[in-house]
Amino acid sequence: MLPKKKWTLLPPPEKEALQQLSHELSTVKNPYFLQLLLSRGIQNFEQAKAFMLPEIASIHDPFLMKDMDKAVERLGLALETGEKILIYGDYDVDGTTSVALVYGYLSEILGADCDYYIPDRYTEGYGVSQAGVQYAQDNDYSLIISLDCGIKAHERVAWCNEHGIDFIVCDHHLPDEVLPNALAVLDPKRKDCTYPFKELTGCGVGFKLLQAFIEANFLEPEPLWERIDLLACSIAADMVPIIGENRILTYFGLEKLSKNPSPGLAYLLQNAGRTAPIQVTDIVFSISPVINAAGRMDHAHGAVKLLLASDTLEASQLAEAVLKQNQSRKEVEKEIVQQALEIFQQDAFLPTAFSTVLFHASWHKGVVGIVASKIQEHYYRPTIILTESNGHLVGSARSVKGFDIHAALESCADLLVQFGGHTHAAGLHLKPEDLPAFIQRFDELVKIGLTENPPQAELLIDMEIPLSALNLAFHDKLLIRLSPFGPGNMIPLFQSNQLFQTAPPTILKEAHLKLFVQDKPENPAMEVIAFNLRADFYEGLMEAYLNQKPISLVYHLEVNEFRGNRKLQLRALDMA
Repeated sequence: MLPKKKWTLLPPPEKEALQQLSHELSTVKNPYFLQLLLSRGIQNFEQAKAFMLPEIASIHDPFLMKDMDKAVERLGLALETGEKILIYGDYDVDGTTSVALVYGYLSEILGADCDYYIPDRYTEGYGVSQAGVQYAQDNDYSLIISLDCGIKAHERVAWCNEHGIDFIVCDHHLPDEVLPNALAVLDPKRKDCTYPFKELTGCGVGFKLLQAFIEANFLEPEPLWERIDLLACSIAADMVPIIGENRILTYFGLEKLSKNPSPGLAYLLQNAGRTAPIQVTDIVFSISPVINAAGRMDHAHGAVKLLLASDTLEASQLAEAVLKQNQSRKEVEKEIVQQALEIFQQDAFLPTAFSTVLFHASWHKGVVGIVASKIQEHYYRPTIILTESNGHLVGSARSVKGFDIHAALESCADLLVQFGGHTHAAGLHLKPEDLPAFIQRFDELVKIGLTENPPQAELLIDMEIPLSALNLAFHDKLLIRLSPFGPGNMIPLFQSNQLFQTAPPTILKEAHLKLFVQDKPENPAMEVIAFNLRADFYEGLMEAYLNQKPISLVYHLEVNEFRGNRKLQLRALDMA
């Protein structure tokens, strides 16, 4: 049974602000839509125009990024003299899309003598590896461009400097106090970087490098923008805020995915039955897991090749292997989640602990991060899932609201071989003999550090709304005007109360629920779908139906389309 969620209803806007925005947006009459705009910080016509009608011209000058001039000059020299360039990327979606975008543009459009390198998750691990820089030296590469990694590669960059290999870092992770001694370090999170937008992905930083090169050399920008669908995938997969420049880039990336996606992405969307208009959720559920699976189950080279596919036939052939890897990932993940839940239930310490730390030597290293997220959702407390690799325990950590898991790992640094990450997620290595002491100290830190005890998952609800205000036109306006949705602009979440079921709740596929509700007898009933909520709510819903007791719902709006017929339905996230 899932832990109970906390419902937090956002305060309604001041009446004067609603009237002022209504006056400025004279064509928008719906007060609920105006309230949604205000809750997103939109208070006047100009802000509304910039938000709802993004323009390419509004993206920032790439030369505002520290070291961009040095990077552009060095790349230009390499192209002029025919030097060999190695594009080095991470094995996740952001890393592989970065490589596909930058390598694809340099090789196909500029005719660069370049190749790409993705480290092996199991033999090399995350980041710039010694094997990677050794490969560059052995194959006479004189310039390395790292994407989505490199900001902490001090030793590897120093090694390259000693061996005559120049290094350009394109990263978006938080740097150390001292930067690697690279020829250029492009990272908007540098303390000395005044670039106006700090939340670019690694692919976004690579995109800005190419944008700057194009501007400096008076080249046509269209071939770069033809790859904007890759950048949209990196933004959606990396869960960065979809605001500011990311919103503009995602908006046009989704437009490309909807109208003319690259062959590899087109095949994945078609295979998943996703049709235009493509949304961020289509990337998150139909593209990201498949691309990630290549690096989790085998090697990410397969994902890069798919993203670089030049036609549908090549894409279909390359996708077959990656889709099989994703299916294998699903099966392995499901098995490990079940094993983790059983270990939790059988452990004498865990039920009374404040954190969850689980270890099994045979668990697949490539899926421990996903498993950590699943177990965190199940028990809603800071969670670490560990497996064994090369004599160490390695794993992933996931946190809850109000607890900085990276800071907690810093407090355990003497028990760890290495760790890295951020407030909500991290990775770690430790020696097997240090596990008992680590579990004890980590749990104490969680006990002290939790802002809520016990912590509760929170649903931030945009507004209460009557069912009579909901229709297809309202949904379509939300979808078109307020999207793309994601962190910083989440899909609107509504609450409706005093609802009565017009039929008994129905169980779907053993885990899901369907019900029909209305707020007034004279109004038509609306269909509600509640995924994975059968165990929590079926009995209560049946009792409420039999005794005609009202229920409350928290939900998103969605459209069920079948054979050309469109019908509004509610996607319930929670109920009471």
